[in-house]
Amino acid sequence: MAAILEYKDVCKSFFGIPVLKNVNFSLEQGKVLGLVGENGAGKSTLMNILGGVLPYDKGQVLLDNQLYAPQNPIDAYKAKIAFIHQELNLFSNLTIAENIFISEFPQKRFMGLPVIDRKWIRQRCEEILQMIQLPVSPDTPVEKLSQGERQLVEIAKAISQEARIIIFDEPTTSLTAREAEKLFAMIETLKRQGISMIYISHILQDIYRLCDEIVVLRDGEVVRQDSSRDIPMDQMITAMVGRQMNQLYPQRNSKTGDMLLEVKGLSQEGIVENIHLGLRAGEVVGISGLMGSGRSELARILFGLDPYGAGEVRYKGKPLKKLTPRLCIEMGMAFLTENRREEGLLMENSIADNLSLVALPKFAGGIWKFIRKTPLWKKVQTTAGMIRIASVNPEIQEVRTLSGGNQQKVVIGKWVINDPSVFILDEPTRGIDVGAKYDVYTIINQLAEKGAGILMISSELEELIGMCDRILVMNSGEITANVQREHFDRETILKYALGGASV
Repeated sequence: MAAILEYKDVCKSFFGIPVLKNVNFSLEQGKVLGLVGENGAGKSTLMNILGGVLPYDKGQVLLDNQLYAPQNPIDAYKAKIAFIHQELNLFSNLTIAENIFISEFPQKRFMGLPVIDRKWIRQRCEEILQMIQLPVSPDTPVEKLSQGERQLVEIAKAISQEARIIIFDEPTTSLTAREAEKLFAMIETLKRQGISMIYISHILQDIYRLCDEIVVLRDGEVVRQDSSRDIPMDQMITAMVGRQMNQLYPQRNSKTGDMLLEVKGLSQEGIVENIHLGLRAGEVVGISGLMGSGRSELARILFGLDPYGAGEVRYKGKPLKKLTPRLCIEMGMAFLTENRREEGLLMENSIADNLSLVALPKFAGGIWKFIRKTPLWKKVQTTAGMIRIASVNPEIQEVRTLSGGNQQKVVIGKWVINDPSVFILDEPTRGIDVGAKYDVYTIINQLAEKGAGILMISSELEELIGMCDRILVMNSGEITANVQREHFDRETILKYALGGASV
């Protein structure tokens, strides 16, 4: 089958530093191409060239055998190339219909003047929403939608554009399991209609499920393009990271100890109901559930960010009457937010500044609370080395310049410096590549081996099965199951996530 898109010896540099090096790959008509690689491998640069965000320096990009060199995203739009970003690109104050057609509002003539054809827009929007099985009104403001529903609106925009090529950049990040299944079914439908797609994801199981061919990118170079049937997962991972990884999840040798965190009858009307859980030293406990099940809300309550109406929380046997983030930090708890960019990091500040944030009070001495910079800097250096943050100079390099995986390590590191006993991790590997995930898993295991207790929330069930001693399953704000490692089974856990009887 003929290629609709070809990259031929494409090169791109920033400030003299090569980011893409003689990249060659092709996308066939009506096929799904998986693009994989570690953070910083060049995937975003490659797609930004296709989307008209960046020009390429050398080589050629061919679209239908014609030279394609877009000057801006409008050129890509006119070429019927749609880009569904991981970071949603919607106006929350506008309606669904307005967001879908914002690039080019259809018009009609009224008394000789051009006006927006809102009737046609609404009718077409209803058709698209029905196609993607999103049962809401076109007049619904985007701000009233869940994160998963907003992702589906992004997909609706691409469909309305009648795109020939659709680029999916981590599209399932904010979707529930059901919404992801809808997306996968939609991709199959689009494929049957002859639409070509590039699918970027760190969830390798999805790559194998959806993609006809896989392109592996490492350090700005294509190291392999082959049929998905001909690339075993271990070979793909080795190609991505440049080294062999014997397993996706590192072994852990920790032993469980004393009870660190105990929750009894915790309730907050409309959010969580009658939560009972315990976390011991050296234990990694997973929390699974569909979007809206109350996982993140429970984490926020346990760290004092949100209130609770009833119940009891004990830390190392001591009852805590009123939880606040300051009290939790002082007691020895840590909370890793799922949104590292907006809530976890100061993006314009240095790595060292970010790493030292939580522990600053420990290094403030005297009546004026001056920071003792020398011991603090030593602690920052030790922590940065321990968690393997890849940086030039942590003291001056801004966090925004790091890859997603290294940014996540900084978020973890700022808590590690404070030596907490309990870590609440909300989606600790969201949006990072397989190599960085392995590093994060290793850090989690090291913390557990040193006697910390880990509460780990994740939307990737395989991740919880690979990392946890047991998994608590939530549905509608309640814990519906407490599954021990020896009974881990994907179908069983999903059944409880959907509201099956408790065990």
